[in-house]
Amino acid sequence: MNLEEYFQRIGFDGPCDKMDLATLMLVHKLHVMSIPFENLSIHCGEWIAMDLEVIFNKLVRSSRGGWCLENNYLFGWVLREMGFDATTLSSRAFNSIINDFGALDSHLIHKVIIDGKAYIADVSFGVSSQIWEPLELISGKDQPQAAGVFRLVHEGEIWVLEKTGRKPEVLNPEFAKSSLVNRKETKQIYCFTLEPRRVDHFIDKSQRLQKDPASLFTNKSICSLQTPTGFKALIGWTYSEVTYKLEEGVDVLDMRNVTEDEIDVVLKEQFNVKLQNKLKPVCNKTFYTL
Repeated sequence: MNLEEYFQRIGFDGPCDKMDLATLMLVHKLHVMSIPFENLSIHCGEWIAMDLEVIFNKLVRSSRGGWCLENNYLFGWVLREMGFDATTLSSRAFNSIINDFGALDSHLIHKVIIDGKAYIADVSFGVSSQIWEPLELISGKDQPQAAGVFRLVHEGEIWVLEKTGRKPEVLNPEFAKSSLVNRKETKQIYCFTLEPRRVDHFIDKSQRLQKDPASLFTNKSICSLQTPTGFKALIGWTYSEVTYKLEEGVDVLDMRNVTEDEIDVVLKEQFNVKLQNKLKPVCNKTFYTL
C-alpha cells in the first residue's frame, strides 16, 4: 500500500505534507467523487473482510468501491499516513421505520484535529446524506454543503448528525411514489459518541451486516457516487441521477429501471465499477432512501 497510488485513484496532485484544513477538505471531496459507496460484494457472492490490504487492493487497484467499513477504514489510514491527527469513532444510523437510531454502532467515521479544532470526516454514507467536506464538531452550527444544510447537535454524551435538504422533483411519473424518494425535509442521519474505536470493534458488526436477513445491506444492492452537480445511484434495478438545484430549492431526480443486460454497462460507464462475479440486484423495502 502506498499513498501515491491512492492519490492517483482520487486525482489528488496537491502537496501531501500539509496537515491543514484545506488539504483535508480537498482529499475528502475527491474521495467521495472518485470511489463509490457500494455493497455489491454481498450480492456477488463475495465476502467483505476488515483487512486493510485487501480493502486497498479492492478500492484503489481494482475499480471498485466499498461500504463505510471499507471506505472509511481506508480513509483513516490515508489521513494518518499523511500525518493528520485522526481518531476512529463508531456511529448508529437512523432508521425511519422504527423512528430511532439502530442498535448496532456499525458506521465507521473519524474525528480529525486541526489547529485545536475537531472535525468529523466521513467519506462513505452515500446518496444525499453524504458530506462532501468534513464538518466542524460544534453543536447547533448550520454547515451548508451542496446536499443541504448539515448540523451536528450535542445531546449529553451523544452527537447527532442531521440534514435539512430540499424538496424532491421526480421527472419520471412512474417513480413519483417510489419508496426510494426522501420526502422529509429535515432528517437525522446518525448519532455517535467520541469514544475511540479500534478496528476490531467493527469485525463482528461487519459479519452481522453481511449475514443478517434484516440488515439494510442484505436487502438492498447499492452503488452511489457523488458528482459535481449531485450524485448518481444504482439501487436494485433503479438507476438515478440526482441534480442539486440550490437556487430553485429542489433536487431533481431522474430515475429509471435498467435491464439485466444493462447492469454491467451502467456500473462501468457511470461508476467505473468492474465486477468479477455476477451481480444479483436486490431492492426490498427498507428505511434507505436517495
